[in-house]
Amino acid sequence: MLIDLYCERTASGLWNEPLNALSNAGFLLAATIAWHARRQRGGGDIWELLVILLGGLIGAGSFLFHTFANSWSELADVIPIWSFVAAYVLLTIYRNTRHDLSKTAGIALGATALIVGISMFTGHDTVTSNPEASRPLNGSLQYAPALAALLVFTLLAWHRRHPARAHLSAATLIFTLALLFRTIDLMSCDVTLGIGTHFIWHLLNALLISVLLQAMIKHMPPPASPD
Repeated sequence: MLIDLYCERTASGLWNEPLNALSNAGFLLAATIAWHARRQRGGGDIWELLVILLGGLIGAGSFLFHTFANSWSELADVIPIWSFVAAYVLLTIYRNTRHDLSKTAGIALGATALIVGISMFTGHDTVTSNPEASRPLNGSLQYAPALAALLVFTLLAWHRRHPARAHLSAATLIFTLALLFRTIDLMSCDVTLGIGTHFIWHLLNALLISVLLQAMIKHMPPPASPD
């Protein structure tokens, strides 16, 4: 079954969303830049490499969704996104608690409770192929928990004067702007001559991933190996 949710798609076909599909190259670029930054720093642990890989897979999954536009490709789109969010949050918490597993588990549970709590009020706005479903913000409200979590971590970083606070602030602003372009995609269809703004959501999210990965690599490195 074809999933038609975006301004750019007007019919079935692999290349009916060219900008929405090709703009996902930004995620691969973000992951490549992060990989090189990691090498220049002197390497790191396998968990950091996994987070970088998941950042690149977001682009691959989204590319599949905007070409095939069906149920299995929708899963290929969603799974890498939330896997990246979970892996990034867990790794950064673990490193900022100086690798204390009990503190990491406690903070992670709190973050999970926050996300689940917000999701209870925003779940009705999830992306769906059902044309009768209510999506007041074009499905963007489903990302409210991620924005809330990012805002909380940014405020905590400033409170503790963490060296990554500038990166996290930039990430919060970028994600907020990205959500705006995702939300107005369908309503901007006439103004943009059938192109829409969803591809800008991709480009800004690729920039977001890049900023978050650089924050992790530069300001939250893995523990030094013993001599």
